Formats: sequence, structure tokens, C-alpha cells
Amino acid sequence: MTEFRQQSSLDTEQAARVARVLGEALPYIRRFAGRTVVVKYGGHAMTDPDLRSGFARDIALMKWVGFNPVVVHGGGPQIGAVLERVGKQTDFVRGMRVTDEDTMDVVEMVLGGSINKDLVNRINQSGGRAVGLTGKDGGLISARKLAAVADEADLGYVGEVAEIDPAIVRTLEADDFIPIIAPIGVGPDGRSYNINADLVAGRLAAVLGAEKLMLLTNTPGVLDADQNLLTGLDDAHVRQLIEDGTIAGGMLPKIECALEAVAQGVAAAHIVDGRVENAVLLELFTDAGVGTLIRAGNQAGDPEPPSDQPPTLA
Repeated sequence: MTEFRQQSSLDTEQAARVARVLGEALPYIRRFAGRTVVVKYGGHAMTDPDLRSGFARDIALMKWVGFNPVVVHGGGPQIGAVLERVGKQTDFVRGMRVTDEDTMDVVEMVLGGSINKDLVNRINQSGGRAVGLTGKDGGLISARKLAAVADEADLGYVGEVAEIDPAIVRTLEADDFIPIIAPIGVGPDGRSYNINADLVAGRLAAVLGAEKLMLLTNTPGVLDADQNLLTGLDDAHVRQLIEDGTIAGGMLPKIECALEAVAQGVAAAHIVDGRVENAVLLELFTDAGVGTLIRAGNQAGDPEPPSDQPPTLA
């Protein structure tokens, strides 16, 4: 006897909603097919297992529909957890981890090892073809020691980007691989340096001539005084928000990174709430999005809001 299994189907309202989302996505897919999108992956999206798997599927889907995603990931909480397990004390200066030689060994193990390999595996299991790198591979990131800060405090092996050679990334993109990059650079002395992932992502986006830079955060984006989400910002709007204190604290470095990227030719930067499931796809493929869009100027045929309009509530 043949056994029939009942399958659920969409009701009329659900079907209409799905159709609207797919219809919204099409202009964005057509507009940005073949373009590079650099995504900085960090925050809660890295620590929640469901969000990690969802992010991996989002990146794989981006590749399948014609985008060229490049991922730069952080890993501060994971590094801190390992240091705590081995009994290594960590000091911070202005939010930056003081990194001696032993700490740098842990940083390389966590960033270039467990985090990078887990993300590569998840993307590959989702149908993508990801390849893990650090900035040391192929001479990708040349680093220099970050200057002393806060009364000449020495941060150790904390670095900044001196130069990026994107050859290895371009080669991987040309062969339809997805580069997954840990932000570790190499200095002229051959030493490894830990570099802020936001800064690496911003510089890499500029060097690659990326269409978009996406920074995943643990906040909804840029909020006004009434906690409403702002989007469609340009440099002038952002500077005004900084001046009046609306943008302050931990959001400032991300905003500065976004502004620098668009000033160097990246068409748009997005500060995206990584706590939202499928946040990357929602920001890329829907009209409303789930974050703050920052851009230097509007482009003909771009379905996104023009930047010469005043900031809008998302």
C-alpha cells in the first residue's frame, strides 16, 4: 500500500509575502552581479550556533546568485576564552588587547585555526567553495606595529595595515572560491601582528574596488536621539551626528572605517545588525534592510536610496 505524506503549503498571505521578497531581490541581484562585497563577520553572529550556520548559508547563496563575497572575521571573545582557560591574564588599553608573544600564539591559533576553519567548513557544507587564509598567506597583509597609545603603553604585537596585496584574493575569486580571511598581518621583521578586523575589511574593500563593505555589529545600526534607525547617510550627515554626540563610543570606529572605505571608492558601506537571522541577505536584497547604509554618492540605476536625500528611518 502506498503511503502518502501530507506536506504543509503556504497560505495566500504567506505566498504573497514570499513573492514580494523575491520580487524585491531581483533588481539587486541584477544590479550587483559580478561585484565584490567584503563582509566583516563578528559579534553575536559568531557566537550563536544558529546565526553562524545562517551566515554561512547567506554567504554561499551570495556566491550562487553572482556576487563575489570576501569575508574578514574577528574573534576577540573566542581569544579571551582560550586565554582564560590557559590562565593567561589579558590587559586592555583603549579597548585594544595588549598582545605579548604568548598571547600572539593564541591569537594565531584561534583566528587562523578554529574560527577560520569552522566558518570555511560551514560555508562548504552549505554549497559554497570557501578557502581559509590569514593575511600572511600570499603576502596579503603587510603590517606595521601600532604606535604606542595612552601614555606610551606598549601594545606588543598589535598592528595596523601597511599595505594589502590582493593578488591571492583576486585569484580565488576568479576561480569561484570564497576567501575567508583572518586579520593577521606580517611585519618587515617576519613577526605576526594582530590587526583590527574592521580596519582590515575596510582597507581590503578599497583595494579590491568592492561594491559594498558590510560590517556586522551587535547593534541595529546608527540610531538617532529617539533610538530610531537611520539610513541613507553620507559623510556630511555622519559628521553632523558625530558632532552633536548622536554617534559616540563603540560605534565611532566602525563609522570611521565606513567613511574611509567610501572615500576610497567603495560604493556603499553598511553597518548591519548581526543578531538578526539572515541579516546579510536582508540588507542586500530588500528595500528596507536591517542596518545603516552609508555612501559617498548615488549611482544611476541603483535601486538603493540616493545619498543626497536626508537620512531616513529604516
